[in-house]
Amino acid sequence: MKRRILVVEDDAHLAEGLQINLELEGYEVLLAGSAEEAEPLWRGGGCDLVLLDVMLPGMDGFSFCRLIRREGDRVPVLFLTARSAGQDRIRGLDEGGDDYITKPFELKELLARIKSIFRRQDWFRTREVEPELRLGRAVIDLRAYRAQTPDGEVPLKEKEVMILRLLCEHRGEAVDRQTVLDRVWGFGAYPTTRTVDNFILSLRKIIEDDPRHPRHILTVHGVGYRLAAEEDTAGSEG
Repeated sequence: MKRRILVVEDDAHLAEGLQINLELEGYEVLLAGSAEEAEPLWRGGGCDLVLLDVMLPGMDGFSFCRLIRREGDRVPVLFLTARSAGQDRIRGLDEGGDDYITKPFELKELLARIKSIFRRQDWFRTREVEPELRLGRAVIDLRAYRAQTPDGEVPLKEKEVMILRLLCEHRGEAVDRQTVLDRVWGFGAYPTTRTVDNFILSLRKIIEDDPRHPRHILTVHGVGYRLAAEEDTAGSEG
């Protein structure tokens, strides 16, 4: 079956050009000139990717992405943005976007980013996963994106779950930061590997009894991180 891409772009000339080229690549394309036009198309289901302009009339792209995520839909979102400031790009990813590309962009780069998103989604969705993962003080439901802790239930971001699943696949082995970026975010999504460190810190706060002296998600200095083997209880400085 063809993958369906919802293009939300108020520049009609650009939107039509995207439609022609995406269809030539074998995708089915739905067009909307605003978030308000896009909403019923998205709610109709069946979208495999939302190609979303940030600067839209009415509801902006960030708000539309937030709406999608608030309703529990994890369809990949690739932002089209004319903004060059790093904080604006990072905001889109923090809102739940999967990647961004800055206008003007080369068609080849856009197509490469789309293919990268689909490869990551295929890996994430097709791998078998245990219904529950017990780590430290938390029981994590990898399918429902939540962790049960002594302090109550904590919702997890999709990227947090993807990191945990990647570490589980390589349990007891070091996984370098660049590999995490490539598998979870894809190329170019963030400027530095410090992003991985921030997500690991967030996960440790949920999982570890003492996040400053972790026993489960361990630092491999100069490399990255590893999920301790079940029999491994040695700590490591974060």
